Parts: sequence; structure tokens; C-alpha cells
Amino acid sequence: MTETIDIAGNEHIGVYCRAFDDVVFAASDAPDRFIEVVGEELSVPVVRTTIQGCSIIGSLLVGNNRGFIVSGMATPDEIAVLQEYRDVLLLERGMNAAGNIILANDDIAVVHPDMPDRFAEEIAEFLEVPVLMMPIGGVPTVGMTAVATSRGILLPTRASRQEIEAIEEHTDLPVGTGTVNMGTNLIGTGLVANKSGYIAGSATSGYELGRIEEVFGFVE
Repeated sequence: MTETIDIAGNEHIGVYCRAFDDVVFAASDAPDRFIEVVGEELSVPVVRTTIQGCSIIGSLLVGNNRGFIVSGMATPDEIAVLQEYRDVLLLERGMNAAGNIILANDDIAVVHPDMPDRFAEEIAEFLEVPVLMMPIGGVPTVGMTAVATSRGILLPTRASRQEIEAIEEHTDLPVGTGTVNMGTNLIGTGLVANKSGYIAGSATSGYELGRIEEVFGFVE
């Protein structure tokens, strides 16, 4: 098993791809070796693409098994790639970095606390989940500070007891805390995971990997 990897020396792999249970979307310029390893470890096809012409897929895309939410500035061709797998909801300009401001799985979504209520209501209806409007660990860009899959939710170590309990009220999945890349609390920037596996940034320590495996149930 390959547990860690980088993209051309960059350990912030979660910025450049977004994983789901049936597919991973990765930057169009990601190295072949990265595409190969991610596909093997997560047991899904990896689709190279861009969003609004950019490679930061993880910052601009989020969703669950019911749908994708993406920047409203995505092009028609980019949206068509996503629509091969799910319905797509476009965020309006002004708060459109969906992968940064939304954390979601099939049980819950947590969104940027300053998100307009109408956006939050639209997300709740589209993903068919309750939506919490709050920061995690004091960070409003909740999609970059945590990772949620259909196996568990990994929050940063700075997450408060109140934040953890608020999330636990809406899911029966394991909810735990940890870090990546030698102490980084922005877990979403350094971890890509789905129900079948995970891959972490190359600077992630053995202890951090153990915590990831514990929360997501990959301990052998």
C-alpha cells in the first residue's frame, strides 16, 4: 500500500483533487504516477479535468453520492464532465470556492458561517442533508480543514468539543481529530479519501497515518 504521495514535490494533494466513492477528479496536469496511485488506493477511476480553467480541483468542487457542488464560474465543458456522474449545483459568484467552504458527506454538510442562508438552504435540499453553518477549529473554510467520507469524519485537533458534538448529533459515523503533513490542521489540503481507501500528503507522519486509519476504519 502507498500511504503518502506528493504532486511534483507538493504535499498539499487535497488542493488538486477531490474524491468520491465512485470517482476522483484530479488536476489535468497531475503527473501520471499520481493518477495511478490515487486510482489504485481509492479503487475508482481518476478523471483529469479543470474547474474554471484551474487545477485546484479540491478547492472548487465538493459533494456527496447525491450530487456535486461546483464554482459557478465552471465552464460548460467542465460541468459536462461532472454531469457524467451526478447532477451539479452551481454556486453563485462571491462565495464560489465550493471545496473550501463546504464539508459534506451523505449525512451532513458544514458550511462557511458567513454563507447566505439561501445558499445553505439550497445546499441542504440538493445534497439531502442537514446543514450546519459554523467554523471548525475557528477556521471558516471548513472544506479545507476537515475531510468527510461515508466511513467517518476527520476534524483538526483544534476543533472544539462543541463543534465535534454538533457534528456528532447528525451522524452515526466515527468523528475524530488529527493532522496531516507533520502537524497541519488543514486536513483537507493533505488528505484524499473515500469509502475504499485514502492517500495522504508525503510529509504525513506514521502517527498521523494511524489516526487517519483509525477514524476511517482502515485499521487491519
